[in-house]
Amino acid sequence: MHQEFEPHETLRDIIRCFWYDSRDLDDPETTFQVEPDGYAEIIFYFGKLHNVSENGSLRSLPSPFLMGLLNQPAIFQTQGRLEIIGVRCFPWTVFDLLGLPAGKGGVHVFTHPIAELQSALSTLMTSGRIGEVLARLEQYFLHIRPQVFIDRTLSKAGAAMLERKGTTPVSQVAAAAHATVRTLERKFKQSSGFTVKDVSGLMRFEQVRNALWNEPDSSLAGLAYDFGYTDQAHLSREFKKYSGTTPAAFARKAKKRKQMASDDFVAFVQA
Repeated sequence: MHQEFEPHETLRDIIRCFWYDSRDLDDPETTFQVEPDGYAEIIFYFGKLHNVSENGSLRSLPSPFLMGLLNQPAIFQTQGRLEIIGVRCFPWTVFDLLGLPAGKGGVHVFTHPIAELQSALSTLMTSGRIGEVLARLEQYFLHIRPQVFIDRTLSKAGAAMLERKGTTPVSQVAAAAHATVRTLERKFKQSSGFTVKDVSGLMRFEQVRNALWNEPDSSLAGLAYDFGYTDQAHLSREFKKYSGTTPAAFARKAKKRKQMASDDFVAFVQA
């Protein structure tokens, strides 16, 4: 079960959405992967959850933790019932929102007063009061919003990138933000830990991934054209860089899983 909820209008320049996801698993242990996209997320979870490192070791995670931008899939292990409340943020706002220095991508463990919400949220979640959990989280962010400074240059740049789904050249993004390319890149790096090109690439990958997940028979050449890749080969290289697999192989997997009506793969596909 995956549901998304629009935040209060006061928060929309920082938070894309709140979301809820639940999984009931009969297997003793199950691994799943989270695909890269153009967002950073604050993750509260209820149940058991470990991050699986590249060497296969398990890393225990606190709740909440920060899922930064990914340049490859992140692997997790869980068992039994797992419920997740996510706060999907723009990568150029999440570190300012938490008052933390910008870091590179991947899973981040952090210390912040927001962690004090975990106990109260867990009690509400145990009672199945998901609406109250979301309301409590939203109220928290509304309370701290006046204290959060968001650079308007970054907001304008981000809006331009989102409007064109990451297909706008850096020079045009800078023009939309009324800034030089050099100034914009410096501010973007300071706020998110990534360049404009990095985030644009993830946004484009996300759109292609979503299209193939929803319509596995989509033309790769057509998708390359629609999302501003030089050609199909360029799309394939970028797709494999972020997902570890080719778009054709991903499409075959998506088609097979749709036919099997299986839910053992989680991409957290954005709308």
